[in-house]
Amino acid sequence: MDCQNAPVTRRTIVALHAHPDDESLLTAGTLARAAAAGHRVVLVLATRGEGGQVGSGVLGDGEDLGRRRTAEAQVSADALGVARLVFLDHRDSGLEPGAGGEWPSGSLMAADVGVVAEQVAGLLVDEGADLLVADDRNGGYGHPDHRRVHEVAVAAVATAGVPLFEATVDREFIAGGVALAESMGLVVPEGFVPSDVSSWYTSAAEITHAVDVSGVLDAKRASMRAHASQATSAADTMRTLAVFLDLPPDVFALAFSTEWFVQRGAPTDPRGDDLFVGLPRRQA
Repeated sequence: MDCQNAPVTRRTIVALHAHPDDESLLTAGTLARAAAAGHRVVLVLATRGEGGQVGSGVLGDGEDLGRRRTAEAQVSADALGVARLVFLDHRDSGLEPGAGGEWPSGSLMAADVGVVAEQVAGLLVDEGADLLVADDRNGGYGHPDHRRVHEVAVAAVATAGVPLFEATVDREFIAGGVALAESMGLVVPEGFVPSDVSSWYTSAAEITHAVDVSGVLDAKRASMRAHASQATSAADTMRTLAVFLDLPPDVFALAFSTEWFVQRGAPTDPRGDDLFVGLPRRQA
């Protein structure tokens, strides 16, 4: 049999994130690579990002940030080849609870984890998903909604019987990247990355998959660019997306040609490069 002409098994990957733009930073390359290979890609966003920051004059008179970010998410999804974009329609929780430690009514943090997990599990079953990618146990840099998405994902895959790959960043890569940028004469905004990242993302020793997305960097950059409102700020601070989009192409490639994941129970050495390898075919 000519292996080069063998049919590719079509898989379905579901990505669960808290806010529009989270996918652009963590999983856009992996999603674009999967879509380009003919797989079905489903992007699920728990909120519409209503609590995000936005610069003055960015929104039109009476324009709602959640509606703007919904539209931006669709542009990002189109750039990545996403077949279906789903909003769970919980509200963005923000960074801190309100008075008395209560999270806003209707927010993701105020929602029951089990109820949200049922939403996600039902979608995984309906889609016949082969795997779910979602935030790591630290919620990346620690946003409450990101941590909640991790809790929801763990519960959802237990119900649906789908493998979970935690989307993360190699913690050591972050520290080394800042030093490299400074050595190249690039200006890293003060406070952009804290001096101690021990509670951020994941240590290199725990990472099971390092996915090469160098071939789809244009799609990843287009995904970032789609979330234009989140490259602005009402405060006198530099936003993460603005910093990344301002990188020269060669530096952008150094920073974003790899996306990292942790599959619990999988070996960390050697690291995998394809999330689908070794997964059983799901029954229809």
